This record gives sequence, C-alpha cells and structure tokens, in this order.
Amino acid sequence: MVRIRLRRDGLKNQPTYRIIAADKESPRNGRFLEILGSYNPRTEPFTFQVNEERIFHWMKNGAQPSESVIKLFKSVGLQDRFERYKKGESLEALMEESKQYYAQRVVNPKTRETSMKS
Repeated sequence: MVRIRLRRDGLKNQPTYRIIAADKESPRNGRFLEILGSYNPRTEPFTFQVNEERIFHWMKNGAQPSESVIKLFKSVGLQDRFERYKKGESLEALMEESKQYYAQRVVNPKTRETSMKS
C-alpha cells in the first residue's frame, strides 16, 4: 500500500519536511516513490508547496495520506478540492482555483526563532 506522508529534512531543531509517496513499510527517511511537495512549519504562516495534480493522481489510484498530511491538506483546502474532483469536477478548474489560493497566500520567508532550552 502506498502512503502520502512527511519525510523530515533540515538541521537539528530546524525541521522542514518533504511530502512524499512511499510504500507503507518503508522507514520515515527511507525509500520513496516520488516527491510531491514540501512543508516548512517554521515560517509564519507555514510554507506549503505541492504538485496537486500528482497528489490527485496518487490518491485516485489508492494512496492513503497519513493523519498529519490530512491535517495539512484540510488547512489549505486540498482535501475539499480532491472530494470535488472525485465527484466529477474538471481537473483544470480545480488547478486554477489552487493557483489562485496559493497566489493570494502571503508567507513571510523568514523562519521563526526556535526557543533554545538551557
């Protein structure tokens, strides 16, 4: 079974994540099938870049998103767009809507300071 999940990148105490399609049995940072996007929780608001066409392709063919990825998809409206895609709405219209959403989303590229524990 294929899962859409997060793969951790970044330095110690500075995590960034890649959204990947991987076999359910492979380890977190192990083998994967395809990189679908990236997620940076340290910017305000979080940075989220994905290839929605490829995500729709994987989910249409049975890939299951992990719980954390479902939360991310819901927060940017991707889960709702996928439900509409399953009901028959055209992919081109949904991709245009997602482009408009990401264009109006203002993200400060500076990362937040992590609190150093002493």
